[in-house]
Amino acid sequence: MSDAAYARRMARYNRWQNDNLLQAAGCLSAEERRRDRGAFFGSIEATFAHLLWADRMWMSRFAPDLVERPASRPERGATVEWERFVAERRACDETILSWADALTEDAFAEPLTWFSGIQGRQVSRSRAFVVTHFFNHQTHHRGQVHALLTAAGVTPGDTDLMLMPEEGR
Repeated sequence: MSDAAYARRMARYNRWQNDNLLQAAGCLSAEERRRDRGAFFGSIEATFAHLLWADRMWMSRFAPDLVERPASRPERGATVEWERFVAERRACDETILSWADALTEDAFAEPLTWFSGIQGRQVSRSRAFVVTHFFNHQTHHRGQVHALLTAAGVTPGDTDLMLMPEEGR
């Protein structure tokens, strides 16, 4: 599979799984979504908030014409206004899909260079490597949300990539 085809497939998976988890989380009260459950970011909402922030941060590097760099990172235990958050998450997922759909193999020929706040310096990496990290990071944190939802008594739908509906379905 090519790098561009991988990005398109994973952008679809990202949207599918975010819809899956948002639907499940929507069955909980705000109090239950905000309860500190001992996860790295504390709660379901805080983990969701981190993931949206990180997606926006990476997209501001991949496609600065589409996404503005987020101003600040959400703190541990961050809360969100749920309906607004869901709309922002879905809009971000559509932006990721649009970006991925427009990718060509040539887009992966040059490395990506950015200032890393975590490392405190400018970093350059292969675009294919960084795009893989982007989608892996999403999957990692969605796995945390899935576990938190399951512990809260809500069962999200299937998560296996091979079960993702084909385009147009």
